[in-house]
Amino acid sequence: MSEPKKRLIVVGDRVLVQPEEGEDRTKVGLYLPATAVDAQAVQGGKVVATGPGNAMSAPTELSDEPWKIGATEPRYVPLQARIGDYAIFFRRAAVEITFEGERYLVVPQAAILTLVREEDDQDRSF
Repeated sequence: MSEPKKRLIVVGDRVLVQPEEGEDRTKVGLYLPATAVDAQAVQGGKVVATGPGNAMSAPTELSDEPWKIGATEPRYVPLQARIGDYAIFFRRAAVEITFEGERYLVVPQAAILTLVREEDDQDRSF
């Protein structure tokens, strides 16, 4: 019997990023220790998964009749980040995890500064 396959499920407004490996060498050829690369304020990486977004209450829950039972389906404000985007984010806000030998960063949506996305006809912001 084989062991059941595991998968990561990202929750809330979090984004799972596969980090870009930092430059270990300067443009003039000096080698940098890992501590120098880790001290940078921002980092980039590829978005590999996103959470559902920020939970929001249904309009029925805001009525003047609190005894009425509203819809039980959760509703979310979707995230801007999509799978495949390249995210540039504040390094200090990220939490590093290792899952099945791979290194990932869990980044809150608010810590993402910019997203680089392949252009399509529906999405033109710059």
